[in-house]
Amino acid sequence: MAERADDRLLRLLGIVAYLDGAGPVPVEDLARRFGTTPAQIQKDVDALWVSGTPGYWPDDLIDFDAASIDRGVVHLTEARGMTRPLRLGTREAVALVAALRAMKATGAVQADPARSAVVESALGKLTDATGEAASAVDVRLAPDGDRQVVSVISGALAARHRLRIRYVSSSDVVSEREVDPVRLHTQDEFAYLAAWCYRAGAPRTFRVDRILEAVETDVPVQDHAGQLAEIDFGALFAGGSAPLATIRFAPRARWFAEEVPVESVRNLPDGDFEVTLRVTNPGWLRSTLIQLGPYVRSVSPPEAAQDVAGAAREALAVYGVTGDAAGEAAVSPDRH
Repeated sequence: MAERADDRLLRLLGIVAYLDGAGPVPVEDLARRFGTTPAQIQKDVDALWVSGTPGYWPDDLIDFDAASIDRGVVHLTEARGMTRPLRLGTREAVALVAALRAMKATGAVQADPARSAVVESALGKLTDATGEAASAVDVRLAPDGDRQVVSVISGALAARHRLRIRYVSSSDVVSEREVDPVRLHTQDEFAYLAAWCYRAGAPRTFRVDRILEAVETDVPVQDHAGQLAEIDFGALFAGGSAPLATIRFAPRARWFAEEVPVESVRNLPDGDFEVTLRVTNPGWLRSTLIQLGPYVRSVSPPEAAQDVAGAAREALAVYGVTGDAAGEAAVSPDRH
């Protein structure tokens, strides 16, 4: 799945800022620091190499030492002012104050003294510089999980260690899992752990306030870059304004409610269950519902059902299944 442009832009800017202070860094180390693959770092360097300041002549471009690249080391030789101090207007400074206050209130920051000190320092400097405007900003976040759990997760992320967690799903099912943590993310009033789940054999997200217990192991996390590259965590966490869909499943698809972030789960008298979720990634929803076709009873709104049905028919047509047979197999709003 394609990477979101804003995620890549942040990484590109971060790479320049990091290399400007760190000096030459092996490609593998840079990939680990930015949570991506060595191949992606090579692509990022290629993109930065043709980026720069207006004019875009050779002397205006960000530059690297070509000989170092050939040895698998990234050595920034010209940042083209990308690391100059940033001048902020009052509106930008107030927005940053709000973001830092929200960050300060998260469990991930409160559980890590070093991280908390960095946020506190930046917040203090911005508040002093912004003056009275900053006093009008009031940010409050709801609790996002047990502080001890958040501390263990933060430690495992920093050390790149596997976690054992006990998790209660939105349908009140408690399970024990081993996961390789990828990152913590706060969306709306909740914090989420993105991870590779060994029980599911796939990437999963876990709402932190539903993690009952977390234990950091001494097992290093594995490299799941190939599988994780196909998952758009940014879209998965987009939540908020994304449209809602309601899906009714047969009992054998219960794992869906336990392992996919959903807004709500409703158990029905006949054993079926109904989930409501945010459609942040229509492509993922299409492919998932096609795979679960025999267990999908209904999909609403109708546009979502029609989208899935159309994709299913196209897939079946590739194998020569057309007409009534395709209609029977595809997910449709009136049949499933």
